[in-house]
Amino acid sequence: MKKYLSLIKFSHTIFALPFAVIGFFLAYPENNISYLTFIYVILCMVFARSAAMAFNRYIDRDIDTINPRTSEIREIPSKKINPSSALKFVILNSILFVITTFFINQLCFLLSPVALIIILGYSYTKRFTFLCHFVLGIGLSLSPIGAYLAVTESFDILPIYFSIIVLFWVAGFDIIYSLQDEKFDAENNLNSVPVYIGKKNALVLSRFLHFIPFLILIFIGVKYNFGMYYLIGATIFCSLLIYQHTLVTADDLKKVNIAFFTTNGIASLVFGLFVVLDILI
Repeated sequence: MKKYLSLIKFSHTIFALPFAVIGFFLAYPENNISYLTFIYVILCMVFARSAAMAFNRYIDRDIDTINPRTSEIREIPSKKINPSSALKFVILNSILFVITTFFINQLCFLLSPVALIIILGYSYTKRFTFLCHFVLGIGLSLSPIGAYLAVTESFDILPIYFSIIVLFWVAGFDIIYSLQDEKFDAENNLNSVPVYIGKKNALVLSRFLHFIPFLILIFIGVKYNFGMYYLIGATIFCSLLIYQHTLVTADDLKKVNIAFFTTNGIASLVFGLFVVLDILI
């Protein structure tokens, strides 16, 4: 179990999970909240992300084996988990995800294969496009929309705004993370923003992408009359986005993991907490 949790980087579930919780509670004022549905939403998040991450490791196993950064620390190239077991794990989690959506409502069940295609398909994208970071962002951005659909079985513009925040936030920090492999990717015909436009320009683009959520957060707060808790959460979230850009430069990547995981994990958790408080209180 410990090996599989490491395979899927289970702790990284923290990135999108708070936004799923936000999507769930956005439906609260006009709908009865079912805590069983809430459990189903959490399970869907865990199953979908586990399938996606394990599939990424399975598809990238040959790349990870020759990459000095990953050859010793990732489970498949280091032979802690064999490829066939990883693939079975992907299939199991995909099936559990679809089954769980069946117990939520018909719309979520019908859309579940679409969600799987997007989140699993991401693993192939760096082989043919530098826009792979945005595909990852789209995959994680499904969380607030999906959670909202779980409660209402209908679409609405507000959770979509939060999904757009996730899209640009994730794309921005994934570009920062990919700086580590810029040279390796270029030598092995793999695509990323740093390979396409260089490290310095990639960091500029990442900052621009992180400026977009700032604008959307202001728009949401004004248009939908969110209160003080929302303001506090949005301020902390944006401050941490700014802070992570002070940790990394094109010539100094020693703090990439702090910028990638610690800063973004705290930002997501704190923002999710304060938005839910604002909705409920």
